[in-house]
Amino acid sequence: MYIPHIVLMFMVMLLFAVILVPLAKRIHLPFSALLVLGGFFGSELIVALGFDTGLRWHHFHDLIFFVLLPSLIFESAINLNIKLFFKNLLLILILSIPLMLLSALVAAIILYFGVSHVGFPFIAALLAGVILSATDPVAVLDLFKRLNAPKRLSVLVDGESLLNDATAIVAFGIILSMIQTNEVSFTISSSFLLFIKIFFGGIAVGLLIGGLSILLYRIKLSNTIQGVLSLVSAYGSFIIAEEIFHVSGVMAVLVTGLAIGWQRGLHPKEYTHFLEELWQYNAYIANAMVFLLMGITITVGMFMQQWEAMILGIVAILLSRAIAIFGFIPLLSKLPGIEKVSIGYQVIMFWGGLRGAIVLALALSLPLELDYWYTIQSIAYGVVIFTLFVQAPSIGLLMKKFRL
Repeated sequence: MYIPHIVLMFMVMLLFAVILVPLAKRIHLPFSALLVLGGFFGSELIVALGFDTGLRWHHFHDLIFFVLLPSLIFESAINLNIKLFFKNLLLILILSIPLMLLSALVAAIILYFGVSHVGFPFIAALLAGVILSATDPVAVLDLFKRLNAPKRLSVLVDGESLLNDATAIVAFGIILSMIQTNEVSFTISSSFLLFIKIFFGGIAVGLLIGGLSILLYRIKLSNTIQGVLSLVSAYGSFIIAEEIFHVSGVMAVLVTGLAIGWQRGLHPKEYTHFLEELWQYNAYIANAMVFLLMGITITVGMFMQQWEAMILGIVAILLSRAIAIFGFIPLLSKLPGIEKVSIGYQVIMFWGGLRGAIVLALALSLPLELDYWYTIQSIAYGVVIFTLFVQAPSIGLLMKKFRL
């Protein structure tokens, strides 16, 4: 199947899903879940009619990492409440770096001892743990807006998600590199130093591009030019970081987005409204593409063959998340400079740690040369399906229970 046919297939599925949006709202089903169902049944119908969807692994990797991810990260960054973000920065940093890595390790241990077949070494379990530990607040934040949730709760969920997505992607890249190069010389210290270099190198690139963007934004520009500048900043920072300096493109995009978001806050709402709507549209399409890809690549056989691993993955993410939230936040709240986090906030942060676009992006980009790629991808799909169809619809009830 040629590229135009693939594009047409996506457009038809997306149109079908959009038509069903009123139904999703009526039954309180996230739009992301509807896209998964649309992709699954649409692709099954195409295959049943004797056609090839035309999608191959190399399509996934380039599309996800160079087109979709920068859009998703940048949109969240420019719309973050900068003042509240920096006020809660210490707590967010602890949650999204050391506690995220701890959650990944806990999930990896559970998966390693629980997956009951050979050919699933600990490095594979660790790769899966890192993938599963990336939270995605898109569905929850939409709900927060509708229910007028406290701003601090929204910033804690969104800020943690943005930074732990970056942490997960950096750790994913390091572990995947170790696997593909068969490196046995990697130690904890060398891996840590490499993580620091990639992570903070991305921040440096983001500060550079973000600073240049702020200077340009101080010139009175038309809405169209602002939009073009934001696109150049987002994708330029990602490509420069990844391809030239070999550091984290996600961190570069994140910092660039935060810088431009701060600059937007200095101007009247009407002056920056176009930029906000432009990136809401870009992120909407990117998010829709990721979940459609998930639906298209799901097979019935996946559930029949990997259902035990999927359940294990769900247990792993719930347990590891509970340890991070309920085990450490009460302790962190006692530290100077960290405002107390109520039990209601903790419950929402635990149950609202949904897995979505980033988990799918990483799972879909796994090289097929890995013997265990299908197992990891199946676990990731099972976890995302659980969060979409169980966790997301029940967030509202929990918020009402705790009067949030």
